Amino acid sequence: MDLQEFTKSLCRKYHLRPQRKKGQNFLIDEKVLKKIIETASIRKDDIVLEVGPGFGTLTRELAKRVKKVLAVEIDLRLAKALKEILRDYKNVEIVREDVLNLQPTTYNLQPLTYKIVANLPYNITSRFLRKFLASAPRPKEMILLLQKEVAERIVAPRGQKSLLSISVQVYGKPQIIAKVPKTCFWPSPEVDSAILKISRIKNKFWSRISTNNNHELRTNKSVSQGRVDEEWFWKVVKRGFQARRKQLKNNLKGLLRDEKGYEKILRVLESIGLGPKVRAQDLSVEDWVKLARKLLVAN
Repeated sequence: MDLQEFTKSLCRKYHLRPQRKKGQNFLIDEKVLKKIIETASIRKDDIVLEVGPGFGTLTRELAKRVKKVLAVEIDLRLAKALKEILRDYKNVEIVREDVLNLQPTTYNLQPLTYKIVANLPYNITSRFLRKFLASAPRPKEMILLLQKEVAERIVAPRGQKSLLSISVQVYGKPQIIAKVPKTCFWPSPEVDSAILKISRIKNKFWSRISTNNNHELRTNKSVSQGRVDEEWFWKVVKRGFQARRKQLKNNLKGLLRDEKGYEKILRVLESIGLGPKVRAQDLSVEDWVKLARKLLVAN
């Protein structure tokens, strides 16, 4: 019995019907399944947080290879079915919860010690990435099955950057491993997907200091050594992408407090090798870090 027929048989057995609003498109292609396992480079001592386990097709393969699988399923009926289907796998813990509300520390997940493998519903991708990249404890790696268009936006090169791509690339290295046609799922979604791997995730990036004290910000040793205050960094980046068609200098106008703010912005852009007509999508992550630091000192 192939994966599609197997999945359909489980739906009949447990009286379940896939719900599109919950992103319930079950993977039915064994080649894609094997590719996800291969991409995860999992080892016997790994702990895996799996999101959207469905009927446990991937969960079962993970459980054979790792120390523990924490499978998070929001659907109560699916969670109950999973507990029965995977009852022989003692290293699998089924958690019936919305992953966006999950507290990793509750399950003793420590920074950079676990991996995430997820078949993400398209409507939670941005919030999911923000939760697990912008907050501790961050995973060691992420292997995500998500909408192809979103994956392409995440890995976008200089000249095509967006707030989403910066939000991921500032924390790790995203890479599209393979494209996955919509026919690899049942029911078939409206768009194709991709396997995205995010590796080299950083545990520490920011200088944790308050932006209420400008003198402290300007003179803080960690800022001068190349780190940047998180609140200020995102304030600069979000302001920069506020109007994509506008030149960066116009988006950033008003960010600095004195009447010479516009001239200061031009000098800062020039000091990091950027011209006066540059736009937000033209900057790399490194450019944004330099820009935030320089503007902080100039403020």
